[in-house]
Amino acid sequence: MAIHEECGVFGISDPRGDCARTAYYGLYSLQHRGQEACGIATINDRELSYHKDVGLVGEVFTPELLHQLDGTMAVGHVRYATTGGTRRENAQPLTLKYVKGTLALAHNGNLVGTQELRTGFEYRGAIFQTTTDSELIAYAIAQERLRCGSAEEAVVRAMKLLRGAYSLIVMSPQKLIAARDPWGFRPLCMGRRGDAVIFASESCALHAVGAQYERELEPGEVVVAEGTQVRSIKENCAGASSHMCIFEYIYFARPDSDICGQSVHEARRLAGKYLARESAVDADVVIGVPDSGLDAAMGYAEESGLPYVIGLVKNRYIGRTFITPGQESREQAVRIKLGPLRSSIEGKRVVVIDDSIVRGTTSRQIVSLLREAGATEVHMRSSAPPFIAPCYFGTDIPDREQLIACQYTVDEIRDMIGADSLAFLSLDALHRIAPDAKCGFCDGCFTGKYPIALD
Repeated sequence: MAIHEECGVFGISDPRGDCARTAYYGLYSLQHRGQEACGIATINDRELSYHKDVGLVGEVFTPELLHQLDGTMAVGHVRYATTGGTRRENAQPLTLKYVKGTLALAHNGNLVGTQELRTGFEYRGAIFQTTTDSELIAYAIAQERLRCGSAEEAVVRAMKLLRGAYSLIVMSPQKLIAARDPWGFRPLCMGRRGDAVIFASESCALHAVGAQYERELEPGEVVVAEGTQVRSIKENCAGASSHMCIFEYIYFARPDSDICGQSVHEARRLAGKYLARESAVDADVVIGVPDSGLDAAMGYAEESGLPYVIGLVKNRYIGRTFITPGQESREQAVRIKLGPLRSSIEGKRVVVIDDSIVRGTTSRQIVSLLREAGATEVHMRSSAPPFIAPCYFGTDIPDREQLIACQYTVDEIRDMIGADSLAFLSLDALHRIAPDAKCGFCDGCFTGKYPIALD
């Protein structure tokens, strides 16, 4: 697996204060969504403070910094770059000072067709400080705020200018505002902890800070927290049809999160069960590729009746972003990141479950590691269908030229990675892995069909 994460957003409004520390813990629980950069912005008596940098949450923030940032509202972000580069100025939250005051914004997702919007801002004198499309959103909100009476109305109006994926948390001097795009590409949920109102990309972040999950925001919905009061604005919800990124269930989200009412762990377990029904094979043991392949491997073992064992051990001191560009570096990284457990696989016919296969490089290395550790047969299974198209909405799925399934047949891929057999989850089964989800899905990376037209 060589796909990188999306981003994670977190926001809290608490009249008791200590919001920076809460945001810190919330971001820690969302670290899996982005490991390149992070930041926290706070409001204390209408004064905006912030700190952000390249690095992990635990590296960027110290107790002294969190004490200095203390406030009654906070918005935080962990970033993986889908647009723009890995540079400090692209770290979020983005902060603006303009005629109406200050604004801080955290964004998960990716806009499409932004050139016309960017050019329009530039001809009106805008000077962009970053290379991210998140800055376009901040400018759009600031521009609309000059024409209307409140920050939340500015967010509602700015949303009409935007196309693509965006789960937003916006902080003005008095209000914390959360919003989801009308297509519902990215998750965003709300919870409470006493008088505090909290927004987060995943429910695991709410649990991490002792908050009770309340609900997922609807596609197109804007929720405003002002003090202890919460209001919902659904002007942009009319006719909205949800298209949650189905890869949240396969890979992105933590297994202890619920997305749109569906347990992520159960979705992955179901994917493994369907995979066993569709591509059973004579074998001795089932193993999973840590971490997102483990739940699917459990499901495969349950359905097939084969024993589930730990066959690959992950180096916990290496993050997802350890893998560096270039094939040679990528291959070396797999060996450092994963170690085969010889006692589980030596002399065994092994079924190995990974969440997906992108370029095939990682899969080839995993097969090689298992054979070196004594596996007599290696049967590779993917709990996702083959990737045949890039993603334009915030997932780092590369162009078709780099997708192995666009260039070769399943049998050819099997031979290239050195497996005895290879199978992918079917599209039909993919749409049955989240039966409890109260949403529709985007599966464009597996079908080439997207919910909105692309320029």
